[in-house]
Amino acid sequence: MLLFLDVDGPLIPFGAADRAHPLYDGPPVPAGHPLLPRVDPALGPRLTALGCELVWATTWGDDANDCLVPWLGLPPLPVVRWPDADERPGPLHWKTRPLARWAAGRPFVWVDDEITGADRAWLAVHHPAPALPYRVDHRYGLTEADFAVLEEWLEAH
Repeated sequence: MLLFLDVDGPLIPFGAADRAHPLYDGPPVPAGHPLLPRVDPALGPRLTALGCELVWATTWGDDANDCLVPWLGLPPLPVVRWPDADERPGPLHWKTRPLARWAAGRPFVWVDDEITGADRAWLAVHHPAPALPYRVDHRYGLTEADFAVLEEWLEAH
């Protein structure tokens, strides 16, 4: 089972008015990535425990391996390469079709903070295997409640 993982929002929470986001200690923060201390290093073992093949599905590209892998204690992950052509404006997220192509008919979970009903509906019709496009609240990032949903879905599939 693949797990496509976005960075901004799911791993780096943007913060909410009702609570400040915590800051974590980890390896030195690379220049240009001042928000990295918002990433909870415990997410690495939590993601690994899901038993999925983790894949970066982020505009960070190779920077995700350079910056986040040491922070999270993960091995280097495959990186989805996005097409150069822009998607036509519409309700479908620009990542939806490329992720379905990358999955090549395999089941997957997609964790992102910009998923909508349009993405879910399109995947239900166009992707032949089970897929869970799972929207994370960008204010808080991945939470225990999110992991409970992911674990339940993975167990069922």
